[in-house]
Amino acid sequence: MSTGPENKLAAKIARDIEAEIVRRGWATGESLGSEPALQERFGVSRSVLREAVRLVEHHQVARMRRGPGGGLIICEPDAGPATRAVVIYLEYLGTTLGDLLNARLVLEPLAASLAAERIDEAGIASLRAVLRGEEEWRPGLPTPRDEFHIALAEQSKNPVLQLFIDVLIRLTARYALQSRTDTATEAIEAVDRMHVDHSEIVAAVTSGDSARAKTLSERHVEAVTAWLQHHHPGNVTRRRKPRPLTVEAPRGKLAEMLAATIGDDIAAGGWQVGSVFGTETALLERYRVSRAVFREAVRLLEYHSIAHMRRGPGGGLVIAKPQAQASIDTIALYLQYRDPGREDLRCVRDAIEIDNVAKVVKRRGEAEVADFLATHRSEVSDGPGDVADAAVEEFRFHVGLARLAGNTLLDLFLRIIVELFRRHWTSTGQEPPTWADVLAVDHAHLRIVDAIKAGDESLARYRVRRHLDAAASWWL
Repeated sequence: MSTGPENKLAAKIARDIEAEIVRRGWATGESLGSEPALQERFGVSRSVLREAVRLVEHHQVARMRRGPGGGLIICEPDAGPATRAVVIYLEYLGTTLGDLLNARLVLEPLAASLAAERIDEAGIASLRAVLRGEEEWRPGLPTPRDEFHIALAEQSKNPVLQLFIDVLIRLTARYALQSRTDTATEAIEAVDRMHVDHSEIVAAVTSGDSARAKTLSERHVEAVTAWLQHHHPGNVTRRRKPRPLTVEAPRGKLAEMLAATIGDDIAAGGWQVGSVFGTETALLERYRVSRAVFREAVRLLEYHSIAHMRRGPGGGLVIAKPQAQASIDTIALYLQYRDPGREDLRCVRDAIEIDNVAKVVKRRGEAEVADFLATHRSEVSDGPGDVADAAVEEFRFHVGLARLAGNTLLDLFLRIIVELFRRHWTSTGQEPPTWADVLAVDHAHLRIVDAIKAGDESLARYRVRRHLDAAASWWL
């Protein structure tokens, strides 16, 4: 979206509507009110309200139904727009193959371990059905890369893990599309090896052996890493084939598909920020959609800071620098609908943070890390101070470690979890920490910093784990 006053107001109204949906417990099918009633309640013009409704509809938390008995109807959201937006943003950042596979190594073994603890008869049947599909694969059919990992994540019964792994598998699929095998025989052998690994993981999960499931998952991700590193063409970017749009889709859905396609094409072209991707006339011809669908797609691109429309001579769809916050907000809102439990959030956060501190230990000699460590030398004063500021510093410490760890994926995932905690705090009226809590947290930060400076990775991991356990009330 552009940053004019009306659009800023529309974004605020959209957030207010979404917060009300969360407060109502996501009563799917319930009406929030007619367009005139909503205009009156928020005291805005029809154009501002309609722009707000477009954003709410993009997040797929409500839809405006016209006619008698209509209004803004709460609906069940879909993870698709959220994950597509995050994938496009991460592509812009230039997520490396190493970052991607490291993130998979952090999260997928955790999902396998949880699946072994939580699997039921229906889940076993689902995983075995995926294995049967792999057995039936023949050359000429699409390679079965994605379904198993997504199905396994579902059996973890952890909505945060499921969504994050969905993003990772989508990114892996993009790398795999650019990879190559030398012969058809090599492709068949790769699928056979993959199927053997998957079968062993399913057997461990079915038997409830969480430790073995975790170990086998780690080995499998490492094997995937080795295969992709061997077969991926390095820095060579291959232009993707244009994806056909389903013109029979509803206008809103078609606009989302078009926005995703344009985002892909911008990424494939090297993301030339500031350059004109095309005029409206040229892009209408290129994608063969109506002007209404195209302009709806542009609104979505503007919302995610992928591109914006510039009018006048020399104008057109200008490639922009994407911002993380729109993707963070979209994912956090979807996860609010999925309503993850305390432990769902906590176990994912712990896995990411413990991996982060291990990476920071390895980078402790770099100037950027040394500067961060130097800012955490002295303790806070013993006297009472501003607890709210201390809470912000707690979040800043952990997000700072994530940034220094250098994995753009895990950094973004942690920021999404932080946003979920922030929303939890503001919606529950939780009691703020005491000054004694502030001192304890600051002391824990200093001890973590000391372990990093000493290059003691195992001690740093231990202290982070203990700190996360002790400070859980700050987050949860």
